[in-house]
Amino acid sequence: MDGERFDRATRQILEALQADSRQSTQALADKVGLSATPVWRRIKELEDSGVIRRHVALVDREKLGLNICVLANVSLVRHSEGAVDQFERLVLASREIIECHGITGEADYVIKVVVPDMKAYDMFLQSQVFKVPGVASVRSNVVLREVKYETALPVD
Repeated sequence: MDGERFDRATRQILEALQADSRQSTQALADKVGLSATPVWRRIKELEDSGVIRRHVALVDREKLGLNICVLANVSLVRHSEGAVDQFERLVLASREIIECHGITGEADYVIKVVVPDMKAYDMFLQSQVFKVPGVASVRSNVVLREVKYETALPVD
C-alpha cells in the first residue's frame, strides 16, 4: 500500500481515524457509506501494511508541566558512523527529545525537546547532549507560541 493512491472510502477512513481513532467501526462505516465489515477489513489492511502505524492519544504537554518546547539544531564534529550512532542512541533513549530529524543545511539534526523550565533544559543539555563526544554545537530556539500543531496527514 506504500505510495499508492487510495479510493475515496479509504481516504475518508484515514481522515476520520486521524481526527478520532476511538470511534467505532460502525461510526466509521456510517461516515463512509459502507457496512462495518468492509471498513474493519480496510483498517486491518492499513494496519498490516504499516500505513496506520499505531493508535495514540494526543496529550497537552503544558498540562503535564512541560512548559518549555525547544527546537534545537545540533551539529556533529564529524559524520563518522560512530558519532552518528552515539548521537542517535542518545535521541532514542532521551524522554525529553520527542522528535528528531536528520536535516540538510548548517546543522545535522533538529530535535524537539520538551521540559518543565529553562533550568531543566540546561540540565538536559549538560547531562545528556554535551556528554556525547561527537556533538560540536547546539543552537536552541525556544518556542514562544505554537501557531499550528497538526498530526493528521493529507490523504488525497
